Amino acid sequence: MTDLVIRHLVEDEATALFTSLPHAGLVGRALLDPPRDTYATLAEGGEYRPEWTWVAERDGKVVARAAFWAGPDDTEPKVLDWFDFTDPAAGTELLRRAPLRGDFNLLLPPGWRDDPRVRAEGQARIDAATAAGYTFMVERYRYVWRPADGLPERPGRLVFRPEPDDERVLEALRRVHSVTLDAHALRAVAEGGVEQAAQEELDFFRWCPSPREWWRLAYTPDGELAGIQVPAHNPAAPIVGFIGVVPEQRGHGYAYDLLAECTHTLAAEGADRIVASTDVGNVGMAKAFARAGYPVAQITYNLAPPEPAVA
Repeated sequence: MTDLVIRHLVEDEATALFTSLPHAGLVGRALLDPPRDTYATLAEGGEYRPEWTWVAERDGKVVARAAFWAGPDDTEPKVLDWFDFTDPAAGTELLRRAPLRGDFNLLLPPGWRDDPRVRAEGQARIDAATAAGYTFMVERYRYVWRPADGLPERPGRLVFRPEPDDERVLEALRRVHSVTLDAHALRAVAEGGVEQAAQEELDFFRWCPSPREWWRLAYTPDGELAGIQVPAHNPAAPIVGFIGVVPEQRGHGYAYDLLAECTHTLAAEGADRIVASTDVGNVGMAKAFARAGYPVAQITYNLAPPEPAVA
């Protein structure tokens, strides 16, 4: 058998080679609506960089591909956006040898385990990534709200105020993450404590190209902090950037209040869709999304990358 050639792409070949790999379109970015499963480089007006796009070739034919993604101003990748193959072993070797790291967020249809073909496609990618050192982190519901779903009713129980002081925003985030079910926040807490978890959230808010003036702290009528909600816009779409209730105010259903306010803010800014997500295990937040009329569009199966090899 011919040796496997693993390499990153260059501009004049990237799109043609990357899209030459056949795939069934049952999992991954083909599930997005509107479609975002067309690969294009930044120079072509797309989202991807050839040097962050890797393929495995045998006899000049692409048998595995991986594309890492980040925002247009980022200097390092944030996520593994695409991972497909016709040869699972080549896919594993490609991830092992590509010198890039990022969470692998595999998009799957709701109930993906119930359809044998979809389950086989999804599990093959999970198994290949796991063999390369990626580890399961969490499954998340991915929601897409549209105006036809209806604006959720505002309960009117909380008072929402802008907060220009980053330190007060950080303090609210610290309180939210002092007791949390969110897998990504728990990873940050394990690595660097509540301070790291709060700072990572604030860094994400700043990274989003949406106005800081949208951020809101929420208070009870007697002036006690109830939580924080951050409507935002990432490079692709309006999003529910963050919903968090401080521990001492939980049990009142305030997550719904925060989500309803966030939705109204984005809708007033002209959003024709709003993307959001929560961990499958976060039952309370999932109930809030259901009550607010957010349909589950996909499941995101999240795997964390292996640590870089020590030189």
